[in-house]
Amino acid sequence: MADRTAPRCQLRLEWVYGYRGHQCRNNLYYTAGKEVVYFVAGVGVVYNTREHSQKFFLGHNDDIISLAVHPDKTLVATGQVGKDPYICIWDSYRVQTVSVLKDAHTHGVACLAFDSDGQRLASVGLDAKNTVCIWDWKRGKLLATATGHSDRIFDISWDQYQPNRIVSCGVKHIKFWTLCGNALTAKRGIFGKTGDLQTILCLACAKEDITYSGALNGDIYVWKGLNLVRTIQGAHSAGIFSMYACEEGFATGGRDGCIRLWDTDFKPITKIDLRETEQGYKGLSIRSVCWKADRLLAGTQDSEIFEVLVRERDKPMLIMQGHCEGELWALAVHPKKPLAVTGSDDRSVRLWSLADHALIARCNMEEAVRSVSFSPDGSQLALGMKDGSFIVLRVRDMTEVVHIKDRKEVIHEMKFSPDGSYLAVGSNDGPVDIYAVAQRYKKIGECNKSSSFITHIDWSVDSKFLQTNDGAGERLFYKMPSGKHLTSKDEIKGIHWASWTCVIGSEVNGIWPKYTNITDVNSVDGNYNSSVLVTGDDFGLVKLFRFPCLKKGAKFRKYVGHSAHVTNVRWSHDFQWVLSTGGADHSVFQWRFIPEGVTNGVLETSPQEGGVDSYSEESDSDLSDVPELDSDIEQEAQINYDRQVYKEDLPQLKQQSKEKNHSVPFLKRERAPEDSLKLQFIHGYRGYDCRNNLFYTQTGEVVYHIAAVAVVYNRQQHTQRLYLGHDDDILSLSIHPVKDYVATGQVGRDAAIHVWDTQTLKCLSLLKGQHQRGVCALDFSADGKCLASVGLDDNHAIVFWDWKKGEKLATTRGHKDKIFVVKCNPHHIDKLVTVGMKHIKFWQQTGGGFTSKRGTFGTTGKLETMMSVSYGRIDDLVFSGAATGDIYIWKDTLLLKTVKAHDGPVFAMHALDKGFVTGGKDGIVALWDDMFERCLKTYAIKRAALSASSKGLLLEDNPSIRAISLGHGHILVGTKNGEILEIDKSGPMTLLVQGHMEGEVWGLAAHPLLPVCATVSDDKTLRIWELSSQHRMLAVRKLKKGGRCCAFSPDGKALAVGLNDGSFLVVNADTVEDMVSFHHRKEMISDIKFSRESGKYLAVASHDNFVDIYNVLTSKRVGICKGASSYITHIDWDSRDRED
Repeated sequence: MADRTAPRCQLRLEWVYGYRGHQCRNNLYYTAGKEVVYFVAGVGVVYNTREHSQKFFLGHNDDIISLAVHPDKTLVATGQVGKDPYICIWDSYRVQTVSVLKDAHTHGVACLAFDSDGQRLASVGLDAKNTVCIWDWKRGKLLATATGHSDRIFDISWDQYQPNRIVSCGVKHIKFWTLCGNALTAKRGIFGKTGDLQTILCLACAKEDITYSGALNGDIYVWKGLNLVRTIQGAHSAGIFSMYACEEGFATGGRDGCIRLWDTDFKPITKIDLRETEQGYKGLSIRSVCWKADRLLAGTQDSEIFEVLVRERDKPMLIMQGHCEGELWALAVHPKKPLAVTGSDDRSVRLWSLADHALIARCNMEEAVRSVSFSPDGSQLALGMKDGSFIVLRVRDMTEVVHIKDRKEVIHEMKFSPDGSYLAVGSNDGPVDIYAVAQRYKKIGECNKSSSFITHIDWSVDSKFLQTNDGAGERLFYKMPSGKHLTSKDEIKGIHWASWTCVIGSEVNGIWPKYTNITDVNSVDGNYNSSVLVTGDDFGLVKLFRFPCLKKGAKFRKYVGHSAHVTNVRWSHDFQWVLSTGGADHSVFQWRFIPEGVTNGVLETSPQEGGVDSYSEESDSDLSDVPELDSDIEQEAQINYDRQVYKEDLPQLKQQSKEKNHSVPFLKRERAPEDSLKLQFIHGYRGYDCRNNLFYTQTGEVVYHIAAVAVVYNRQQHTQRLYLGHDDDILSLSIHPVKDYVATGQVGRDAAIHVWDTQTLKCLSLLKGQHQRGVCALDFSADGKCLASVGLDDNHAIVFWDWKKGEKLATTRGHKDKIFVVKCNPHHIDKLVTVGMKHIKFWQQTGGGFTSKRGTFGTTGKLETMMSVSYGRIDDLVFSGAATGDIYIWKDTLLLKTVKAHDGPVFAMHALDKGFVTGGKDGIVALWDDMFERCLKTYAIKRAALSASSKGLLLEDNPSIRAISLGHGHILVGTKNGEILEIDKSGPMTLLVQGHMEGEVWGLAAHPLLPVCATVSDDKTLRIWELSSQHRMLAVRKLKKGGRCCAFSPDGKALAVGLNDGSFLVVNADTVEDMVSFHHRKEMISDIKFSRESGKYLAVASHDNFVDIYNVLTSKRVGICKGASSYITHIDWDSRDRED
């Protein structure tokens, strides 16, 4: 069977070429460590110019467009675009997230600014109102928000001298804001007669209410209070995009390519014109400036960063270059050297040194470049152009060899043959043209069977065959150089391909995710040496697959950074690196390839975590297809909690049906009866798909849940008090550290969490609006003030609440597979751990979000599904129970060791003052010391151990244990079979409550003479219950099939049971042993009744549309009622034993 697991090798981002200068400004700064911080695509870059090294922040999931540096010059805030954009505050030294701010902006975050002491952050949105927000960023809390302006805002800044004054500027306006409490109010600046009303692009605040601002016409406008008091005309000859205030004064940069330095009173000091310098060019436009002591930074519109030493201002250094605005598609690697070439819609071709991380040559063309290819000896370079022509250059001096135009549409793909004799050129017209290199690129063949544009081509090793992919999703083969179409399967089978860059073919079936278009994967490149394939797709991901990748849905490792589509990926000639190009972000990423076995767990814990799952090793699903899942877990993972109709929908549906039916005249309704029902006792406990849902309260009562009811059970009196606040099934329950309050979470479209008091049964807080489908896990923090919850939505969202205020403190996507448990760290209020299908994640709250680290298994243990987790008494230690029955012991995020504890999954774990207690599928409760070194005692749950005071019977020995809790000298245990037991530490066990297990209960019959009833359920059991104050199960037996109905005979001695497979049986009502059984029907038996008087006859109704009549005494069928057109639902005998 093909290996569908993710490859063991990895990529690590090593270098990003470029800087985002277009449509952004003020996004380039020095940090305290004298490093340079800026952004490209979705990556925050910290560049050390002295060591020529880069660090990356990868916490965003879309293009970054704004950046601000904290007054301490170490923390950085970045804002992104997107439907639900967020702001990350991160540490530029360790490149790790400190806080995430979300749920305030839409469309994007256009500007950011910290106040003078760095406690607050101002942000401006890209929405229609250009909303301004003020944040207490450490807590992730929104302090104030207001409509910014009807038009775009370009810059915002805090007044350093007046802590609650903010200034913003933009299209034809400047506004002065005052923050008072949580109210943000603005007054517009008055241009008066001093200057023209015009667009203000940047600003800086100075003392005594003075504000300096840069205008679109190149003037500097000086404001005092709200009034324009003077202008400095001609400061620049075109728009001033950036202004930077520092101790030395002010720096400005403009569209005229000049940097000007001004003293603190805005008197000119010097002017540096970058256009006039060696690297300068006509049209150079500055978007960002920064001034620190004797150094200046300038970022340009065309993705360059200059560093200028003030002493040598005529010799600026170009420290970073990239492609300018326009799509970047063309990428090729040199066949023999660590070089790569790229070509873009900015009409330039650039040659990069992969070893030195530098641009070594640049050549400007007349037309946009869409594809490039090196000849096999590396001496020539072919460029495919947007106008349908192609050009061949000599690499040595970048001079033109030929320029040929045979096609009208863009040339998207071209490759030289491995022997260097031919060049194949694929155009959007559909054909692939073959040119002979030695004959000055004379056209000698044409492949023309494609019905659509050519997307990829590959040559065979012997240069005799070519394969093509096209936009219609076809893969075609041709003989070379004639271009004859090849259809013989046998011939095709024997071809060895020199390169693999095609996205279509059985070898790469596995790269396609579900529900994708044929255009979603733009590029692939196979590495035959390491049997690994790299892909670039429309979702901004670079992925590694095993190669060949035959099976659909293969697992992979994925890497984020490119925000929009990744247009091209290539291995370097020696397979040391992978290069990827971003279309819209026109950046080039260089990734270091780390082969299998080199990592040794080092990489996964690398400090460059930078946000959630940045070096995400996860696929769409980490599960390989080896069937190693325990059957119980498998079953549970597949339970679907979606409802056709949610309870929330009922009022609306009732209203609709009323409106539909209102034309029908209503019959007068009878008055409701005076009597009413009161729920007194519930038999059952939900254990089959829940865990950790059983606790002792402060007063020694037991709290748990079943159906939509939370039960507080008194052990002494065997009575129940019920919390009935939920309107659908409860799935999770957690108890407050003081053991007086309980939180319960339910199923629902907008699933609610109730926090309620176990004494008064009053709801203290109702938490809604965050979870879809249901709430599957809950945990209170150690101080009891906060509550963590996990939802059943596709991302299993985790929410951290201040439950008393009903306020959401932080939220994040949990994991794509099911999470079973969330636990709050008792030592650190801002840390959590979650476990679930094939993962354990350690979470750190960062403002309004969380960052996670996945557990590093290393060589100590296998990646396993975890079913339970607990913190130890020692800081940093975490213990998790695996599906294999092992306990995994973690320090921080590293696996220290594993201990075998149970046969089968460890479903329950509870930390004690000294040590732990665990429970497993094997029905054993085990007590351990504090490091799981010794098992101190075990209790097997068996019928023989039940004490006389038990309120029922065990269905089977060693039931699977789903919940454990300790207190009052006892161990409380909940089982999958719906039983709650109390184990005395000395050994005896008492069964307190029980009910049916998973499946529906339909069959119910009351005994004609005694306070007893019988039930039968889809769980394949028949049970007899005592209804007096004893409330207990008297008898139980397993059935071969589930059942839907049952009935007592009139004398109460016999009990008939109808089963789902069309059979039925009659059992002795006391011993529940078989008396007779019949199997005459195929469909389920839906109702069964003895005749009234003597019970001589038994009527059996089935979904086969028949009712069979049996004589009980002779055990024979004596009649069949036909004529029903559909399945029978109910039957009754009349008082004279004739059936209705």
